[in-house]
Amino acid sequence: MHVASGRWLYGFLLALTTTLLWGVLPIMLKQVLESMDAVTVSWYRMLSSGVVLFVWLAARGRLPSLRVLSGGNRVLLLVAVLGLGFNYVLYVQGLDRLTPGTMQLMIQVAPIMLMIGSMLVFKERFAIGQLLGLGVLVAGFGLFFNQRLEELFTQLTEYTLGILITLAAAFAWALYGLAQKQLLSVWSSVSIMLVIYLACAVLMLPLASPEQIFRLDALQLWMLLGCCLNTLIAYGAFAEALVHWEASRVGATVATTPLFTFALVALGSTLWPAMIQPELLNSLAYLGALLVVSGSALIALAPTLLHQWKTRRLRRAQR
Repeated sequence: MHVASGRWLYGFLLALTTTLLWGVLPIMLKQVLESMDAVTVSWYRMLSSGVVLFVWLAARGRLPSLRVLSGGNRVLLLVAVLGLGFNYVLYVQGLDRLTPGTMQLMIQVAPIMLMIGSMLVFKERFAIGQLLGLGVLVAGFGLFFNQRLEELFTQLTEYTLGILITLAAAFAWALYGLAQKQLLSVWSSVSIMLVIYLACAVLMLPLASPEQIFRLDALQLWMLLGCCLNTLIAYGAFAEALVHWEASRVGATVATTPLFTFALVALGSTLWPAMIQPELLNSLAYLGALLVVSGSALIALAPTLLHQWKTRRLRRAQR
């Protein structure tokens, strides 16, 4: 079992870096989407990440070999490729219909779907604290959508379609996560991501329009470059954070990503109102967003908190 190095401050800063990068990602993507479609944006992100990882692993002589994979693992690899590929495209398509803050809040259901999938596939337990966190999260969503509940349940508007697409993106990510979890017994996470990125780039190429890059203005080109770098740096910082800090605390920190997005949108809409549109939410919706984040953090922390409580109780009984 992996044990964190104990450099908690370094791990926290790395987790915070991931949170900030994921928080600003939908804002950058929103700018690129004005001149580029979802598949092409995703293709550039996949290709650039795959090429960088290929060069990095090749220089170290650590390129993965498909020969070590059994038939079952190759099926899992295909599931991981399709899962992450659909997640990237659907995420951008959903974002095209939603605001960055709403998108980041909705995508919080992805780890919940992964957790439920782990219970069904890997027979993992669902702690009482996680059940409480799930209840808080559901209540938070109810408050967040208080202004548009009737629209969500009675009309198929662009907003409703965006929510449905985002849920599909979350489901695709959960499938990828389950497949990757099993593949980690054969390959490292870096090797898995290399194959997934390059495979997705190949699969997306017939549907992508790379020439759309010439439509982008200077700012959009920088935003596209930022989106591509974001993928590599954010995931790299996330993986390194897990080396130095407990996974539950890293997960709880990353769960605050929507709050950073809301804050960045508020700041951006004040400084550049012509470019970034503000979130049109009432106080109940913001309270709901806070509850969703709190519920996600509690779900991540619950197993660790329960383990610590049981350990302390056992020590007291032994005295």
